[in-house]
Amino acid sequence: MAAEIVNPRSDVGESGLDLDPAFALHRGGKMAVQATVPVRDKDDLSLAYTPGVAKVCTAIAEQPELVHDYTWKSKVVAVVTDGTAVLGLGDIGPEASLPVMEGKAILFKQFGGVDAVPIALATTDTDEIVDTVVRLAPSFGGVNLEDISAPRCFEIERKLQERLDIPVFHDDQHGTAVVTLAALRNAAKLTGRGLGDLRAVISGAGAAGVAIAKFLLEAGIGDVAVADRKGIVSRDREDLTAVKRELAELTNRAGLTGSLESALAGADVFIGVSGGTVPEPAVASMAKDAFVFAMANPNPEVHPDVAHKYAAVVATGRSDYPNQINNVLAFPGIFAGAFQVRASRITEGMKIAAANALADVVGDALAADYVIPSPFDERVAPAVTAAVAAAARAEGVARA
Repeated sequence: MAAEIVNPRSDVGESGLDLDPAFALHRGGKMAVQATVPVRDKDDLSLAYTPGVAKVCTAIAEQPELVHDYTWKSKVVAVVTDGTAVLGLGDIGPEASLPVMEGKAILFKQFGGVDAVPIALATTDTDEIVDTVVRLAPSFGGVNLEDISAPRCFEIERKLQERLDIPVFHDDQHGTAVVTLAALRNAAKLTGRGLGDLRAVISGAGAAGVAIAKFLLEAGIGDVAVADRKGIVSRDREDLTAVKRELAELTNRAGLTGSLESALAGADVFIGVSGGTVPEPAVASMAKDAFVFAMANPNPEVHPDVAHKYAAVVATGRSDYPNQINNVLAFPGIFAGAFQVRASRITEGMKIAAANALADVVGDALAADYVIPSPFDERVAPAVTAAVAAAARAEGVARA
């Protein structure tokens, strides 16, 4: 059942901005805290607060694991950002990021039944962010890092995973990678191929591009090359960051150099997570039955009308075209599954299980314009949740 929508500031008069429906919807924020127990009289109050609450506090002090049973900790996510890479808008700061973080929180609730709290930090220092989140962690069962710019996001995630025993997940990296893999598996199946038969080219070496490349290799893709603004990330380049040097060692088994356009010649897959525009002749040079996943918003790297001339399967990040690569297909179910078994972390196996479950939802309805389900398909979250929980148990990170 959908939660009742309550605007606590509905009595505030309209401004000129409120004539725009987006502003009108956001007035007063998009979420609120709601009690799950009644406080109708002194008896309720004595149980919900003092003196009854003292018994629970004392029990948790003596047996810390009881916090999962008698507080909301084990089912609430901290959605953490510093506002440096917000939804295609760039570095707009923590306050301006809050509408997006609120939006993320309500998506957790709507699509996964998971509570989430937006936390926008007034620092961009890596160690300060890590220390702050570690200090906040006792209140939360998991941490979803959001819209933090690369390469800092990689280090922040790694350090938090080392210091915390709860799931830490950078959705811009791993959520995108999970949904991309699911769609790619089904596209390959549709055309009678496996992942190992495919050579992919990724445009963009930021958080999403790096994560997708590593994840596809983990899943068994034949080869993948990644391009940044200066061309293919390859071992012979001397201008690479530490993250890109590692990427060069892992990817591009074919030893390609030069431009993105040259790498697309004969490629089976294009994955765009960078913006910009790929020239039509480069798309035309791809292999027969190619796949074009042009995911930049609002303007895909390859317009779908152009992509359809040459590709067997076309996907975008937009909701007004078929095959939308939307992270909401992944992150609510991934956290719900992790919480179900009180997982200490989210493993590669759990992410691959999520991708496989998501791909399987499509089932026999598989078609060129349906390689990934809709976010509103009610089968998605339960399937991902169950698969992630099972994988957590299989990988030994479940604690319940």
